[in-house]
Amino acid sequence: MESSATLEFSVNGKNVRLKTVNPNQTVLGYLREEGLCGTKEGCAEGDCGACTVVVLEPNSEGKPQYSAVNSCLMLLPMAHGLELWTAEGIGSVGIGKPLKQHEQHPVQLELGGRGGSQCGYCTPGFVMSLFAEYYRPGRVEAQEDALVGNLCRCTGYRPIREALHALEQPKPDDVFLSRLEHSQVQKKALESAQFIRPVTLEGALNALEKHPEARFIAGGTDLALERTTAFKDLGVLISLEAIPELLEVVFLEDRVEVGAGVSLSRLETELGGLFPLLGELWPWFASRQIRNRATLGGNLGSASPIGDANVVLLALEAEAVLARAGGFGPLRRTVPLSKYFLSYRKTALERGEIIEKIVLPRQNWTHQAAYKVAKRGHDDISSVMGTFALELDAAKVIVKARLAYGGVAAVPARAVQTESFLEGKTWNRSTLEGAKRVLEGEFVPLSDFRASREYRSRMVVNLLEKFFLEKAGQLSLV
Repeated sequence: MESSATLEFSVNGKNVRLKTVNPNQTVLGYLREEGLCGTKEGCAEGDCGACTVVVLEPNSEGKPQYSAVNSCLMLLPMAHGLELWTAEGIGSVGIGKPLKQHEQHPVQLELGGRGGSQCGYCTPGFVMSLFAEYYRPGRVEAQEDALVGNLCRCTGYRPIREALHALEQPKPDDVFLSRLEHSQVQKKALESAQFIRPVTLEGALNALEKHPEARFIAGGTDLALERTTAFKDLGVLISLEAIPELLEVVFLEDRVEVGAGVSLSRLETELGGLFPLLGELWPWFASRQIRNRATLGGNLGSASPIGDANVVLLALEAEAVLARAGGFGPLRRTVPLSKYFLSYRKTALERGEIIEKIVLPRQNWTHQAAYKVAKRGHDDISSVMGTFALELDAAKVIVKARLAYGGVAAVPARAVQTESFLEGKTWNRSTLEGAKRVLEGEFVPLSDFRASREYRSRMVVNLLEKFFLEKAGQLSLV
């Protein structure tokens, strides 16, 4: 695919061509500069949802789909080849035609008719989240997490939830439904001075050789914060969104290989119940807007000690496949995640390497659970994340134990001493009490604004007991 130096996308059905590609400009900033001020900035961190817009983009099969995203965390060059829709645009059900007086989209009618708006600041964001849910493929009943990423401090959620559950199916002549069949959206190649979007893995590695100071970006839900909250110049970015090798999910007999660029929303759908630990994580991992953009590769790349996905991957004994440029194609090496995290935000990833995929072994875990402790239930950063996986034999003896924690050390970490203590013992109350004593000395957490050291130390042990009480009861071992 030939690279373009001109940024091309559309907003509310109107084509846009920009000669200048500025990776420091967000979609939110561009929309407001263009007078589309219904899209608001609240937190600038992807928490409040006031900036929510909908992107029409290709899904895993190359077919168009509507995705709600935080426009404050989406850099404008990421819109290349796609369609953007805002609350102003969906009001005209005849795209490209003059807006008739009082003409509104069905989701706007439901929200307005039920009094789901008061001060109105958050309302356009709610409208766009409802819009994406309205066209979600296979929707029979509404999913409540469609609104988890939107906050309202005035009205309360009852009328908003009522509007969500009152949504009917789109009519056959719905113009936005028609666009799902006829739109030609594509994540195209782009090459400018500061933003490069290759369409092959080799192209990405070559770009890194030419720009060794560049950084990779996939969903941008972490990296974009450097711009929106710290106002830093992001420098040269190499986008990984359009590389087929990084967008594959391969199911094999003994493992599943997940491309580093696969969105968490897609994994949520495609993995199903294959990895229950991940299944328990998804509802508590940020919001749907974030999961529509975030990737496992991005979580590993940022290496945050409070990255929830990394904690689960540690417990699942996942591996990272790292690639670098070679004479006859990419050279690869595989690193177990237990050896990947070295120190705070420092990993085994070497200069010139890229995370190509994450390997998830298929294992016979007998009991497993993931617990997130945070100040609010949804869309929050965890104070402590605990993930547990046990394999028991027929006599209830622990064959293998994996305990992983986030938020208690400079890196996501396994409680290896406690794992060693548990293995070979019968899973019962006596074993639990012994494990708790070992676990008490495994970590020395820090205090910060989310939680004190004492609180975190107590939660590390309490989560193991919670796991025992929930799972041991199934075995009649209490």
